[in-house]
Amino acid sequence: MLLLVTPILGSLRNHVKYKNFIPLVFARTPIIYFFLYLFLQTRNIWKIIVLERWLMFVYKTSLSIYRNDYRNKKEKYIKKYKMKYD
Repeated sequence: MLLLVTPILGSLRNHVKYKNFIPLVFARTPIIYFFLYLFLQTRNIWKIIVLERWLMFVYKTSLSIYRNDYRNKKEKYIKKYKMKYD
């Protein structure tokens, strides 16, 4: 039950923010839990949950750097809100 808290809350947040539900995104976290459980051979649920969050943090940060999100969003906000960056 504890392992389902993160995917359920994430799906709820995505539904509220983007008004959609993507089953693959919901299933991604339990799948990662399963592979971490197999790889680490540990029964410590908290360790698996924390490592999954760290793994997703590194993945999303790397993806953001690769896609150059900072510069793209910076340009968007300059145009949209007439913001000035120094």
